[in-house]
Amino acid sequence: MDETEGPYWLEPDSDPAHFPDPALALEEPNGLLAVGGDLSPARLLNAYRQGIFPWYSKGEPILWWSPDPRTVLFPAQLHLSRSLRKTLRRHPFRVTLDSAFAQVMEACSASRWQKDGSQSGTWISDEMKAAYGMLHRIGFAHSVECWQGEELVGGLYGVSMGKVFYGESMFSRCPDASKVGFAHLVRQLTDWGFALIDCQVYSNHLATLGAVEIPRERFLTLLDAHCDPFELHQGKWQLDEKPDTAW
Repeated sequence: MDETEGPYWLEPDSDPAHFPDPALALEEPNGLLAVGGDLSPARLLNAYRQGIFPWYSKGEPILWWSPDPRTVLFPAQLHLSRSLRKTLRRHPFRVTLDSAFAQVMEACSASRWQKDGSQSGTWISDEMKAAYGMLHRIGFAHSVECWQGEELVGGLYGVSMGKVFYGESMFSRCPDASKVGFAHLVRQLTDWGFALIDCQVYSNHLATLGAVEIPRERFLTLLDAHCDPFELHQGKWQLDEKPDTAW
């Protein structure tokens, strides 16, 4: 792999731990770092540990990104609007963790939300579903589900390593469903001592919940401090019971 000019080519059989330095990512398009490789669990986990994630459209080679700035949410800085707090206190949804991972990914795909907040097409291919499904089965990928009766009406999924949660996508089929799911997730992660939620790229939706942009260098420093051990909180998740006054 040539690391003198980017983006850089990753062979499918190359060392899954080796990626170029994120500082070498392109400025335009912002954060494009490498092309190729595969979506094996080892490569995905090593990518996240190094502040890199895959994002590409069906029919393209795998594209690996590390944008600067990086959008994150510090759990203690979660912002709940007055109207959202009222919604949370009404308990309009039953919220679960890791109960319907494949359904959440399918719904995120069908919702056609892009990482930048637009709806111009889906990036969650069958290849991505299979790869993150494997991460879920080995305890590193997790989902949040919001239900009305037996109907899945909102949720999100992402990857967990150490005390960092890397959000990937969310969907909502009725007002506030994804926000309610996210609020429950952040509250649970706070109780578990998580330090950081990676939101990847900026969107107005995330900003309303308290997400902020930080320099990539600071983001990587935070990963160094909080990603290890990988296996912390590995396995199936469930929500702790909370009193109604918690919101």
